[in-house]
Parts: sequence; structure tokens; C-alpha cells
Amino acid sequence: MTSQEVTDLLKKAYGDEIETVMNYMTNSIVLDGIHAEEIKESLQADIQEELDHAQMIGQRLKQLDERPPGSADFTAHQDSLQPPEDTTNVLSVIDGVLDAEEDAIETYRSLVDAAEEAGDPVTEDLAVTILADEEAHRTEFRGFKKEYDDS
Repeated sequence: MTSQEVTDLLKKAYGDEIETVMNYMTNSIVLDGIHAEEIKESLQADIQEELDHAQMIGQRLKQLDERPPGSADFTAHQDSLQPPEDTTNVLSVIDGVLDAEEDAIETYRSLVDAAEEAGDPVTEDLAVTILADEEAHRTEFRGFKKEYDDS
């Protein structure tokens, strides 16, 4: 792996984190119903953590003499995390979060490997730290999904 592959993965991760912030915020606003409250609270709490991830990644890109992508460089990918037409469809949001977390986990695992191969222990450490957070989010939302599947 080259350092260019590391920066490409960092830029992808940055864009994904920003998109996640937007989708978590929107879903935390639009969901309705008693079953939505716990999900909305969790999404609201995760917004800041995902924003922190983007800031850390942006700083790392700057340290590598790169710039984080701007909005003109942005292409949305989180189709399953779009706010549902039926604002009480909490399960669709849970599934969307799980899709986004799986994608993030895959990206950060690739970044760990690429950084290790490129001899970049700082980026590797950053990716491991964020990977742990994303795995924790996935575990939380797997629990929410299990509750919905069991009811």
C-alpha cells in the first residue's frame, strides 16, 4: 500500500463521517412515536462522536499535507439511512445505521491495513481508535434491532 492509498481511505472516511452526521441528525429530528425516543436519543449522542471522528481525520489529512474534502468533493452513499417516508418506521433507521456502521468498520479495517503497510503508525492508531467506536455503535444498534425482531 502507498501513502496515497492511505490518504484516499482517509478522505473516504471523512466524507462518510460527515454524511453520517447529516443522516443521524435528520433521523433524530424526523422520527416519531414512543418507540422512536430511545433511537433518537442514541442518534443525538452519536452525532458529536461522528463529528469528532471527522475532525480527527481532517487533522490527520492536514498533517499528511492533504486537505479534507469539501462539499464539492462529496458524493452521498448512505441510501439506506435516508429518513423514512413513514416517520414511525424506526426499524428502517436501525437497519440504515447498521449498514452505515458496517461500511465504516470495513473502511477503518482497510485503513488499519493500509497504514500498517505504508509504515504510518499514527494513522493506524487513529483508525484503530475510531474502529472501536464504530464497532460499539454497531453493537448498540444490533441490540435495538434484536428488540424489534423479538417483538
